[in-house]
Parts: sequence; structure tokens; C-alpha cells
Amino acid sequence: MTSLDVPNVVLASSSAARATMLQQAGIEFVTDPATIDEEEIRRAFRADGGNARDAAHLLAEMKAVQVSHRHPERLVIGADQILDCAGVWFDKPRDTDRLRADLLALRGCVHYQISAACAARNGAPIWRHDCKARLVMRRFSDQFLDQYLAIAGAKVLDAAGGYHLEGFGVQLFSEIDGDYFTVLGMPLLAVLAFLREHHVVGA
Repeated sequence: MTSLDVPNVVLASSSAARATMLQQAGIEFVTDPATIDEEEIRRAFRADGGNARDAAHLLAEMKAVQVSHRHPERLVIGADQILDCAGVWFDKPRDTDRLRADLLALRGCVHYQISAACAARNGAPIWRHDCKARLVMRRFSDQFLDQYLAIAGAKVLDAAGGYHLEGFGVQLFSEIDGDYFTVLGMPLLAVLAFLREHHVVGA
């Protein structure tokens, strides 16, 4: 493959959900995940009194800028998502025990998914956007939780909150207010609008 054959868009993420969103939207891209310690950055940011929206923006920008240095002239998209429940931030559950604990903590509560995206070129950010969705997790029974954990399995451990809204995880909720793609982990419509402005996709 020559340099002219390489797509102009680079996704600075290892997220299967984000890659699937771009693929299904018809975007040609390559994936090159950033290598930053997201959990440590979030902890430090939180300790300094930062809010979830700003933390998501910071991480999305750090990912995009880092990877952009490896892909001169190309558009690099970084994204980050933070789940905020009454000021408590939930990371990706590290195992099924953590997943169970997180779902019990979220049961019957309102929480927010904040997704931020950043585009960088030649090591500098050139665009930013964020969206927030409001979700109400229903007061499901312990029996349903056991069923959910058995069906969902390890594949949901890559998502903050431990659910995939596009699958069985939708049964955890009684109300969702906001952009569907934001819940999945990236404000896709805004990303597509940005790519149209840069002639990556047709207007």
C-alpha cells in the first residue's frame, strides 16, 4: 500500500464500538490507538477538582495529538467518554465482580454519559466537540442482574458502566434522553459534520 492508498482519517482508539460506528457510517480510516494512562490522568484531573466534561476533552485531545505526530497531514480523531453519577466517575470495570458492583451502584439512579471528540493534524488540535446523554437505570431485580451478567459476559468490560446499549444492556434502562451515539462512546454526528467540512465525505 502506498501513502496515497492510506485513508486520510486515523482513529486514535482501540474501542471496537467507535470503530464500528465509523465503519457503518461509511468512513474509510485506519486505527492507531494512543498509549496514555487514561485512568491515572482521570484520577489526577479529578483530584485537582476538574469536572467530567473537561476531563473527557483533555483525554480526547491527548489521544488525538499523540497519534497525530505519527501520521503527518492526516486527520486524527481522538475520543473519550466518562460516566458521571452524582459526581462519581465510573471507569471500565476490570472484571465481573467490579461490573456487578458498578451496576448495583447505578441501579435506580440517574447518570450521565459525556463523550468528547477531538481532531488533530500535525500534532495540534484543530476541532473539539462534546455531547452529554442522561440515562435512568431501572430498579432491576437481583435475578435480572444475574441473568444480565451471564448473557453480557466479558464483552461489556470495555464500556464505562458495563453495558452495551446496542445489545441486551438496553434492558437495564427505564429512560434515556440524549444522543444514542454519545452513549456508545463518540458524538458521531458531529464527527461526520467535521469530516464533511474537510471533504472526507460528501456534502
